[in-house]
Amino acid sequence: MVPFAIAGLAAFVIAGLIIWLANGPDTWLDTCIAGFLVGIPGLITMIIHDRNRKRRRAITHAEFREN
Repeated sequence: MVPFAIAGLAAFVIAGLIIWLANGPDTWLDTCIAGFLVGIPGLITMIIHDRNRKRRRAITHAEFREN
């Protein structure tokens, strides 16, 4: 899930940069900034979730190895 969150954050940054360089509407730029800022806690949540999932899976499945 982390790559999807990073891709979403990158998409908001790229869209915001394009809108800013093209002198687009301020509301669109505000939306890109808000999307990026809201995405940061989502990324952190996904990182923690993935880390905990790896730990739980290592406990319940002895053959599972963390890379």
